[in-house]
This record gives sequence, C-alpha cells and structure tokens, in this order.
Amino acid sequence: MTSTHHAIDYVELGVTDLAATRAFYEAAFGWRFTDYGPDYAGIVAPDGDGEVGGLNPGRAPGRAGPLVLLYSEDLDATVAAVTAAGGQVVDGPYAFPGGRRFHFTDPSGNELGVWASA
Repeated sequence: MTSTHHAIDYVELGVTDLAATRAFYEAAFGWRFTDYGPDYAGIVAPDGDGEVGGLNPGRAPGRAGPLVLLYSEDLDATVAAVTAAGGQVVDGPYAFPGGRRFHFTDPSGNELGVWASA
C-alpha cells in the first residue's frame, strides 16, 4: 500500500473496549487487525497490504467522528506548513511504532492528524 503525500491515509476510531470493538468489526465486516499490545489495534487493508485505520482506546469515541490522518513525506515541513496556514498543533510531533505523528486543529476547530513513516 503506497501512501500519498498530504492525502487522507488513515482513519482512527476511539473505543471504550478494544476487545469488544475489535470482535464487533471482525464479526460484522470481516475486518482483520494488527495488534500493537493491549492499547491499539491497526485495521488491515482489505487487500492485506498495510493498514487503513486503527482502534484506539486512548481516544474518546463519539458521534463527532473518527480522527482523520494524513500522510506526510516530511513531517517537520508539514508541521511548519500547518502552523503557517493558521492551524494549531495540539499534540506532538511524537514517535509511535512505525513512525512519527502530530495532531492539529484547523480554524474551525476540526482535529486531524498527520503521520510519517519511520
């Protein structure tokens, strides 16, 4: 699976019970997962090539929607571009298994994330 610079790349769902939510998506839609310990499960792409999303018990679920993640070939340059455009970095950049990421809010208050591979 090839990521495209500054394109929507990943959707992360907040969950209250990782095991129950994972079991639901496995049963309802046949989704497969990659485990990253007890605190995260990556949603495997339908073709098995990479991941398209994740289940995150550290993020509150709700009707406001999932966290949309963009991909960046140069995370530090994207941080600078977001800030210069009037966005506000609200978390990170920080490392995670597989790379680095940060979260920002746009001028309307929507929160998105941007990640880069290791």
